[in-house]
Amino acid sequence: MATIPQLPLFNWQQIDPASDLDRLRLVLEALPDEPLVRFLEDRRGRGRDDYPVRPMWNAVIAGVVFQHPSCAALARELWRNPGLRQLCGFDPSSRNGYQPSQDAMERFLALVVEHRDLLTGIFHQLIDELSRELPDLGRRLAVDSKAVQSAGKPVRDEEKQQDPDGRRDLDADWGTKTYKGKKKDGTAWEKVVRWFGYKLHLLVDSNYELPLAFEVTKASAGDPDHLLPLVEDLQEHHADLHRRAEELSGDKGYDSLNNYRGLHDDHDIKPVIDTRQLWNDPAPRTLFGERYDVFSYDESGRVYCTCPSVRRDEDERRELAFAGFEKDRQTLKYRCPAAFYGFECPGRAECEALSPGRVGPYGRVVRVPLELDRRIFTAVPRHTLKWKKAYARRTAVERVNARIDRVLGFELHFIRGQAKMEMRVTLGLAVLLAMALGRIRANQAELMRSLTRPIARAA
Repeated sequence: MATIPQLPLFNWQQIDPASDLDRLRLVLEALPDEPLVRFLEDRRGRGRDDYPVRPMWNAVIAGVVFQHPSCAALARELWRNPGLRQLCGFDPSSRNGYQPSQDAMERFLALVVEHRDLLTGIFHQLIDELSRELPDLGRRLAVDSKAVQSAGKPVRDEEKQQDPDGRRDLDADWGTKTYKGKKKDGTAWEKVVRWFGYKLHLLVDSNYELPLAFEVTKASAGDPDHLLPLVEDLQEHHADLHRRAEELSGDKGYDSLNNYRGLHDDHDIKPVIDTRQLWNDPAPRTLFGERYDVFSYDESGRVYCTCPSVRRDEDERRELAFAGFEKDRQTLKYRCPAAFYGFECPGRAECEALSPGRVGPYGRVVRVPLELDRRIFTAVPRHTLKWKKAYARRTAVERVNARIDRVLGFELHFIRGQAKMEMRVTLGLAVLLAMALGRIRANQAELMRSLTRPIARAA
């Protein structure tokens, strides 16, 4: 056994002044949980109060902050850590009378599951308080879904009629997600992921990486059908944030005509969504019909012109210069590339002669109405730098998903049943928001995304 030099009993210089318990204290002070706690206390009434509601609730929050995967792990931590018991509100001088057992913790959590609507209220109130601290919260949005596996065993259809035994999950089902791409050598690859459990649909602020709306569904639920309900939930509970929203980015899994129309027409939010390749023939299509067949477009929304003098030559197709979105007309404005970039085009005069209106000094102008193809033409065209920057902000929701897995404990959990999963997701997201709010109030806004960094104390 290696020997170490004897240290003084109280060598305070070697003690980190930022206690790990400060993170829990920060969350507890930021959580607007008084309505929930009072409701549970009123519900208990004059019954047995061996384990008071407030310490038990604080212990549940501690389990999330300190990443305990089960009630058993949390009970063991409370047993060995008198400082944690004291912070939660238990009597630190007694290890038996006021030390909650695993069974007591599980019964209390079952009570929280039963009234998880009050947890949702905490989630929404935290967003309102963050909105007052962050004036631009909600201006840029991102959406994605993530797989959440169930700890229960899959069941066959004939077994769903049997009484639950605690090991099977009768609510979950199988989900499948396919990833495709190309290697550096050009060969295609495909990966299919299957899981038994649920799917978390998440709407986040892509600047601050904070969740603003969510929904837990079975794993088989499709992504496109849950985008607009998330936006409608934001509109219902946080009208100011909804009015503030300018753009929403999502991957090609949300590529649907209904989503484009709903976001742009009903919510005045610019969709920044990648397109799936649905055209059997990738060749550009005529833009306005045979009369103006010098113009064409492809599935990515790029608009081209073909020189009339050499119309049959594919190499003479040039991309038009984008000149902006005209909101009053609901059209995308394009200009002649020869006039815009200043190069010679042998068919320019003939092309301008085909124009139904007068051609000004800036060359021929083409206006493409969004209604021509709402899935392909959007207020922010996909071929622009603005769209690429906005789409890059979509990765914010992926980082939130990573924190949900690694920090909030969804990579290793023992949750069975949709009600418990909804409770645990709501609780985890509320802790994430409370930590962000606490960091801001503690003048540590740069650390609002972190659940694990220590709290720096004032000198």
